Order: sequence, then C-alpha cells, then structure tokens
Amino acid sequence: MKAIPLILCIFCCSTALSAPRALPEDSLPADSRLNALKDLNGYFPFHPPKSPADWTVESARIRHDLKVAVGLFPEPVRHPLNSVIHGRIDGGDFTAEKVYFETRPGYLLTGTLYRPKSITGKIPGVLCPHGHWNEARFYDCGETKAAQLIKKGAEKHIESARNHIQSRCIGLARLGCTVLQYDMIGYCDNDQISHQLAHRFSKQRPEMISEKDWGLYSPQAESHLQSIMMLQTWNSIRAIDFLQSLPEVDPGRIAVTGASGGGTQTFALSALDPRVTVSMPAVMVGTAMQGGCTCENASLMRIKEGNVAFAALFAPRPLGLTTANDWTREMATKGFPEIRKTYQMLGAPSMVTLHDRTEFDHNYNLPSRQAMYRWFNEHLDLGIANPENERPHKLLTEKDLTVFDRDHPKPVGGDDFERALLASLAAEASATISRNPEIARKGWNSILGTSLRDTGVVEWQLTDKNDRGSYLEMPGLHNNRTKGQQVPVIWLYPKNWKRHAAIFLSAHGKSGLYNEQGDPRPEVRALLKDGVSVCGIDLFQQGEFLRDAKPVTETRRVKNPREAACYTQGYNRPLFAQRVADILSAIRLIQTDQHGAKKITLVGLAGSGHWAAAAHFLAGKAIHRAAIESSNFDFIKVTDIRHPDLMPGASKYGGMKGLLDLASQKAWNVDANGLPEWLK
Repeated sequence: MKAIPLILCIFCCSTALSAPRALPEDSLPADSRLNALKDLNGYFPFHPPKSPADWTVESARIRHDLKVAVGLFPEPVRHPLNSVIHGRIDGGDFTAEKVYFETRPGYLLTGTLYRPKSITGKIPGVLCPHGHWNEARFYDCGETKAAQLIKKGAEKHIESARNHIQSRCIGLARLGCTVLQYDMIGYCDNDQISHQLAHRFSKQRPEMISEKDWGLYSPQAESHLQSIMMLQTWNSIRAIDFLQSLPEVDPGRIAVTGASGGGTQTFALSALDPRVTVSMPAVMVGTAMQGGCTCENASLMRIKEGNVAFAALFAPRPLGLTTANDWTREMATKGFPEIRKTYQMLGAPSMVTLHDRTEFDHNYNLPSRQAMYRWFNEHLDLGIANPENERPHKLLTEKDLTVFDRDHPKPVGGDDFERALLASLAAEASATISRNPEIARKGWNSILGTSLRDTGVVEWQLTDKNDRGSYLEMPGLHNNRTKGQQVPVIWLYPKNWKRHAAIFLSAHGKSGLYNEQGDPRPEVRALLKDGVSVCGIDLFQQGEFLRDAKPVTETRRVKNPREAACYTQGYNRPLFAQRVADILSAIRLIQTDQHGAKKITLVGLAGSGHWAAAAHFLAGKAIHRAAIESSNFDFIKVTDIRHPDLMPGASKYGGMKGLLDLASQKAWNVDANGLPEWLK
C-alpha cells in the first residue's frame, strides 16, 4: 500500500499546472450565475398551478422548503407554556389583560389579551402581530398626526387613530373575538433579545462565533438555520397554543392579521400552521420588496419563491390582502391575479379578496381595518350586522399595558441567554433527527435545492482534442440548457475505454487532474489504465470562472450594509450548493448520453470531499462507487458568513458525518481506509 499521508499531502498542497482551457483566454463561461445577485428588492412572480393535482405537489414542496428555511423542520419541543394573565382593565364592552408565557423554557412571549366583556359559548381567537411601528403595542402617533390621518380619510376617531394596532384589537374584541396582540422580539416587554439585535443588527460579533455557544447571525447559527425569523415564527405558533388553551376560544376558529412586518408573520404562520382558518396579511404581500428587516429574512427562504407564493399556500382557506402606496402598489395586477387563479382552480373563488387602496401610504388604517372586520365577520361566523362600525375607545397607555411589575419580574436576557437559547434548540433538533434519519434526508434535499431529476438538459460541447498516446485529452463545456449554465470541463478518454466514467473533483478545479509536470496524477493514471474515462470540472467559481485564477476565499454579497447572511443567502443559492449542482449536471450528462458510460465513479479527495459527499447523497444509486476524503472538514468549523463552504442548515442535518452516513454504502472513506485499490 502507498504511503497515504504523503499522497494526500502532495494532492492537497502541490501547485498543479493549469489544465487546457475549454474557452479562449480572457473569456468567462456563459453562465447565468455570473449575473448580478438577487436581493430583497428583486422581482418575485408567482406562477399559478395548472391543476389541483399540480398544486398538491407544488404547495407541499414550497411549504416544506419554507419550514426548513425558517428553522422549524423538525419543530422544537412544545414545552409547557406556564402562562400568566393579570392586571385586568375594564374597557366597558371589552377587557384588556397583561399576559406572558414561555415559548421556550425561560423565554417569554409578552402581550395584551383583549376579550369581549360578555362571552357566551365558544368564540374565535385572533392573533395580531404588530409590525415595525415605534413602540408597537405602546404606539402613540400623537394628536397632531392623528388629526392629519382623519383629515385624509384614513381614520375617523382621534383615540383610534393614535394607535391603529390597539384599535383593531379592541374592534375585534367588540365583534366577539378573543384577541392576543403579542410583541415582536425586541419590542415593548419582549427584550430578552434586544431590539438592536433583532431588527438593527449590522456587524458580526466575533465573540459569538464559536463551534459551541454561538450567537445569532454567526456562521454556526446559519449552519443550524437559527434566526430571528425562526424565533418569531415559533412564537406565533406557540401563541396559537396559548389561544387554544383559553376556555372560551373555539380551537376551530383561529385567525391572524398583521401589517408590514406583522404581515410577514401573518403569511408565514398561515402557511405553516394548519390551525389558522382565516388570514389577512396587510401591506406586505407583493412581487416587489420582500421585507427589509433581519426579522423578516432567513437564509434559503426566497431562493425559489417569494411572498406571493407563501400567501397562496393558504388556499383554499379565506385569505384577505391589502395594498398601499408602497411596495404592494402593483399587487392588483402583479400577484393577486395569480393567487385568484389558484383559488379559482381549487373551486373557491370567493375565498380570496384584495382591499386595494393605493391612495394611502403604508398603513393598517380604518378603511383597511373595516375590510378586515367584514372579512372576519363573514368567515369566522361572527354574525354582526354592521361589523365595519368601529367605535371610539379610550387609549390604553404604556403604563396600562406594561406586563412586568414588582409581582411579575422581568426575565433575564442578554448574551448568555442568547447562547443558551440557541444551544438548547440545536440540542433538541439533533436529538429528534438522530431518532429519525429521514428528517436529515429531507432536510438535506431541501437545503441543497436540487436533484438529478431537476438538473435539466445538459449537453456536451467539445472545444479541442489532443491525442496523448494512450488516451485522448478533450477540453469542453457542459451546457445546462435548462438553467442557462455553462461549466468548463476536461475529459480524458483511454483508448481501451470500458464504458466506465469517473468524475474527479479537486480544490483546484479541472487543473487538479494534473501534477506539476503537466501529466495526469497517479490516481488519475490508475483510472485511465483501468479503462475508465476521467472528467475534471471547474465547478462554479473555480478555474475558468475566475479571471485571476485565484481561489475564491469570500463569496459575493448583495449591496446591503448589514453583515447578515440572510440578505444574500436568502435569495441566492449558496456557493457550496451551486458546486454540488455542477457535479449533478455532469452525472446527468453521462446518464443521458446513449453512447456514454454504464458506470459512474465519483472521486473527491483533499479539499473536495465535502462536495463529493453531498453530490453522492443526491445522486444515490447513480454512483457505482466513490472515494471521499473529508480532510477533517465540517460545516460547524466555518467561521465567516462569506466562506465558500458556508451551507445554511448543514450542521443541523448532521454535518459532514451526516452526509457520509446518508451516502451509499459504496462510498469509500479515504480518511479511515486509505486509497481504494482502483485509485492506486
């Protein structure tokens, strides 16, 4: 047996000569991935399904991918809520109470509970997330601003105009609903994680980057799909648990409505929790800007779909939408017609409506609230004759509504709390996944975002041919016509070819097939001698993708000053996943060539084993045999959100070991066993 450590050292550290080019000098591949990155201000159309059967399949995929992206696959454990309700305020025909409960052990969700003064039988429960208005539950725009809103026709009563968030809760309670208006993370009483961190985060915190005890926005948090979006969505799910625990609430009549950032929470919760029966996300759903706050974004969330598709997941249940003179202004012609077609196709055209009032700026004003009252009255079976008649009320102040006091002390927060919260979530997910490997399989499929079936049409384009005696050297291109991608490759064909092909990966791209003298490496020669053709690939951002030939050390990022991976990785497939997709394209090309190989070998030695492991997992039985060297790589060790191998979700679903475990048993673990005989 050869001295394996020496071989691996040579393979990893030597400077390989450039492989023959597939393209002319100074030319880059004609690849759509070299275009400008997409960001939250892109265009996000929704294509309605052609049939109910199509929608059954497509909606399941979109919902699963959304659940994965927001970090809730699998869901955390639902620990006891330990809810506390106190400080009842009598509003005449309604009551308001202070409430808090644990969505995680030691992590409290705070808010105000509004109820009708007189309750008979079971009544609906409504969640009201608030959005990014200053002080939110304690919001007060003042009498001057309120008077201006009344003059514009946006409001009718001064007290209601001063806090539209409070107004809709009282209005719904007067219509006969129990209403929970709960705090977003970092707002009002919910400050165990600060407002600055949740909504104004801008710069990475080195002290929070660690393989253990990491913090939010770190590479490790990304690798576990932990985000503010995750925590807020989980808070919303537990808020339904709380509503359904109240004796007067009908568990079969749960509604949710919020505007702006509260609209984001509304459509996310409505898409993911089947207990929501009526939904009305206001001034948030559209094909334009998707949500600018860190709390509205998560890595992987909008790579394939946008807010319109997420809202459409609620079909055929009753869905109301509103617009304003903001990023939703084109919803009537871009987005809503497609949602309406989906409802029509499902036989429920009356179950969706659009309140289109673009003469008003971003809002949840009286006309919008009235549209919501009518919608909820109809679909929650409230039976009110004139539901849009919103009457004046006394404004409840911050002093009235503050949850914590001497008898109800504020819980501990801060950095240590943040670390412990994320650690407990990661430990629970790991335990759940270890009991059911199918969760890891589904998770990896989602985060990598591709499969052999979805690879598309890949064609081989020969650009040169050189006779090297015992083999032919053939530079060329793998053209993915379906996706507009072009990958430079080189094929080495032995003249005693036995219809067996090997994809040989390298940290250096296709140059990794050669040694310093320009000859095939010993491992490549072993394959050629055995009658196996060998393919070297410049994976995306390797080799001919680079003008200066220097390896990429930082991935591109969108033009956003905040150092949060979600602004780039939430809209663009991670580089790691794109490289894995290139490997699948090569496998697909071999499979579809009628004169091609009957067997496929996959080799990923030092610096490329992690790509090979992911590709092998996705390709499954298409790979006849594989040699994979992990080189002690693992995703949890990535320390930069712009590292080329940052793969959101990878550590959550088992990391490198998990990939190797999921791959075929035909994979040869080079680290443990040395090189297999067929590579010597």
